[in-house]
Amino acid sequence: MASASLITLFSPLLLLVLLLAPPAQAQGPAAPAPGPAGPFNLTGLLDKAGQYTTLMRLLNSTGVGNQIVNQLNNSDQGMTLFAPTDNAFNNLKPGTLNSLSAQKQVELVLSHVLPKFYKLSDFPLVSNPVRTQATGQDGGAYGLNFTSLGNQQVNVSTDQVETQVNNALTQVMPLAVYQVDEVLLSSELLGTKSQSPSTSPTTKTSNDGSKSDSGAKEPTAADGTNAGGRINSGLGIVAGLVLLCMGILS
Repeated sequence: MASASLITLFSPLLLLVLLLAPPAQAQGPAAPAPGPAGPFNLTGLLDKAGQYTTLMRLLNSTGVGNQIVNQLNNSDQGMTLFAPTDNAFNNLKPGTLNSLSAQKQVELVLSHVLPKFYKLSDFPLVSNPVRTQATGQDGGAYGLNFTSLGNQQVNVSTDQVETQVNNALTQVMPLAVYQVDEVLLSSELLGTKSQSPSTSPTTKTSNDGSKSDSGAKEPTAADGTNAGGRINSGLGIVAGLVLLCMGILS
């Protein structure tokens, strides 16, 4: 009888506990951890921005686009790309691109790429010239120079052109892309490097201010002898005859 009374007493309490207890939830599989980021879509970035059709074509035909993406995924230095607009390419002298060999077109694109990530505020602090992906082992070719204009305005230049670094398409590590309104051509690319002047004969200035060539030869007579020598010989003979006559008369 006592057991029955206890069951009767605690039954409402057990029912209340069961009602208030949260429902048991099934343990599902844990959510997967986020995977590594996919390859950087440089073409997609330029395509979305518009006005970079020619640059996109060159990035594809030269293979530089894939090279940039591979480096972005395997380097902690990042990269910087100066992106000439379609108008920049259209403003080139007609036939400029077609006159470049396949290798020169590769160098053209690589000369717009820096092998390091630069924010716009970094350019006034760099040491000119800054190496590009086209710079050779000697470090002299295809370098870019940067000039601060104040108010975070910066110009980039080669030995042929100078233009302002404009709108940043992206400025987030690992890639910075900046619009430029001129193609960054250089004499190295165009094959117009100035040649050292050829050696010329040394000139002398006479008392009347006229210049004469120190390397000039004396005039030669028709028979091949030196005309100046013949004149001097004739004067010597005349002088000898004069002295002889003076001796006879004395």
